[in-house]
Amino acid sequence: MDATLRSRLEAAGVAPECMTTIELVRDVLARVGDKWTVLVITALADGPLRFTALHERIAGVSQRMLGRTLRSLTRDGLITRTAYAEVPPRVEYELTPLGRSLGDAVAHMVGWVQEHQSAIARNREAFDAS
Repeated sequence: MDATLRSRLEAAGVAPECMTTIELVRDVLARVGDKWTVLVITALADGPLRFTALHERIAGVSQRMLGRTLRSLTRDGLITRTAYAEVPPRVEYELTPLGRSLGDAVAHMVGWVQEHQSAIARNREAFDAS
């Protein structure tokens, strides 16, 4: 959280523990709202995958961005990274129970979009036409 926002919250009487919660919520929402995170969580919903398989399933993601996303998701405890001592080395990524719960939320969001996509498209067309 930047110093300006922290000062404004302090001036408004927000307790330090609430500021910590606000900061975490903002950070998690930024992560969950990231398109690569949603696509990785969706790709891993059916089970563990290797990096190359993930890269092939997620159109448009660079190897660098996929690696960065996987590290962030591992840091947050949403996926696990398992390295097998084999030749050649094999690494698999898998959703944790926490990641699966996020996957459930993502599935609901996708369902909502599918249910309302016609209305959203009409609203966008009407807005753009005005």
